[in-house]
Amino acid sequence: MITVDFNRLDIQPGFKIIDIGCGSGRHTGAAYRYKNVTVIGADLDFNDLLDAKKRMLYHDDLGEHGGGVWGLSVSDITSLPFNDDCFDLVICSEVMEHIPDEKKAASELSRIVKPGGDLVVSVPRYFPERICWALSDDYYNANQGHVRIYRKKNLVDLFENTGVKKKGSSHFAHSIHTPYWWLKCLVGPTREDSVPVNIYNRFLTWDIMKKPRITRFLDTLLNPVLGKSIVFYFRKV
Repeated sequence: MITVDFNRLDIQPGFKIIDIGCGSGRHTGAAYRYKNVTVIGADLDFNDLLDAKKRMLYHDDLGEHGGGVWGLSVSDITSLPFNDDCFDLVICSEVMEHIPDEKKAASELSRIVKPGGDLVVSVPRYFPERICWALSDDYYNANQGHVRIYRKKNLVDLFENTGVKKKGSSHFAHSIHTPYWWLKCLVGPTREDSVPVNIYNRFLTWDIMKKPRITRFLDTLLNPVLGKSIVFYFRKV
């Protein structure tokens, strides 16, 4: 499930790219397809990095890459083990809502971007997220814990205060995932025995694997209203 629109990014051979909070490596793998790039997946969870390793080795086995190199790093977003100004592109998707010290995290993300480089950040959209919080008191602690809900202006101000500037327009993603999370919150976000939730989960898994045109069309059509995530693009000045 790719949240970032890579078509908005001018990725060139030789770029150094990092995916902060990479999880199982979905954006790490997507970036690895570009020609002769160096891609790093970074996450605090070692088990997630093991899943990311499997994904990247799978790309290698199938030749689904641009001939570059990849690596993985156990990293804390509030204290990243990388030099200043060392990456052409930094991706941070669905992470900031989990971080108590948001100012330190934002500062670290901006610090490692090269001047003229891009920083892409996505977070849950305010409206769908607010409904999740209203439907379930447990949602706050589920899914590794969501400590805040971002309004658009608040997130833009947070990052622009660190030395990057928003470029272009933001956009929404994953509208067909929004009802799934509402349903999970309605029955209990940690329940695993809900038949409707499990059926919806199988549908989403099928959609991610098969990428049928009809669901791509519906997702695009509904994103302005129901998009689960909002994606921002910044450039370091």
